[in-house]
Amino acid sequence: MGKDHPDADLHPEATGPAARTVKAHEPEHSLKLYSGWFCPFVQRVWIALEEKHIQYQYIEVNPYHKPKSLLDLNPRGLVPTLQYDNKPLYESTVLVEFLEEAFPDHTPHLQPSDPYQRARTRIWTDFVTSRIIPGYHRFLQHQGEDGLQEKREEFLGYLKEFTREMDNEGPYFNGSEFGLIDVILAPWAVRLWVFDHFKGGLGIPEQGQGGDDEGTWERWRSWSEAIHKRKSVIETLSDREHYLPIYQRYAEDRAQSELAKATRAGKGVP
Repeated sequence: MGKDHPDADLHPEATGPAARTVKAHEPEHSLKLYSGWFCPFVQRVWIALEEKHIQYQYIEVNPYHKPKSLLDLNPRGLVPTLQYDNKPLYESTVLVEFLEEAFPDHTPHLQPSDPYQRARTRIWTDFVTSRIIPGYHRFLQHQGEDGLQEKREEFLGYLKEFTREMDNEGPYFNGSEFGLIDVILAPWAVRLWVFDHFKGGLGIPEQGQGGDDEGTWERWRSWSEAIHKRKSVIETLSDREHYLPIYQRYAEDRAQSELAKATRAGKGVP
């Protein structure tokens, strides 16, 4: 896609804490992360790499000016793409699970050791991809006031359903340990500010005002606070001002990403 593409004028590189992380991973390395600093799917993989202290080379890609080196690895040219032993891997959830298996000596382990808990993690990972992320985009890309509250309530319903499955104590989904399911949702949790900015509010009740759902929202707040404070999450985030024009295009339903187009067509995550 050429530079006349509506999304092609995005800021060219990471800023803020993420810029320092990029700088630390510029040197040549056999494990390469083809990345877009702004992309929440990328941030999943980036968080996992940072959590596990795996050495890698960070390569910034403007997905609207895709370099041949990326297209040779991944014909769809999507980020994140991981180059491992000169072989390509992609799909963010697959990549996070792969890093867990390919680097077993690197801790923390993001997957539970118990087979039941591992299977349960897969169920709720799928829920994030099949329900929460499409709900996020239907809410964000909705135009006008008519029907907006319906989209808001649909999205908040998914958040409540997810939260009710959390360990009671937490603060993370499965308890005191940060894990794969937290990695999977974290990039969207730290992007919920877009609804206050563009859509008249997210709609999560203030503390003590959640009515029958107050216990659920209290648990959500403690999880969200822990995610926002997590070092690996902070250090893979750029300055908010540079996300604004990107999410404005979504909020005005002008974005041309694969996910934006799928949302318009009433489809799930492509």
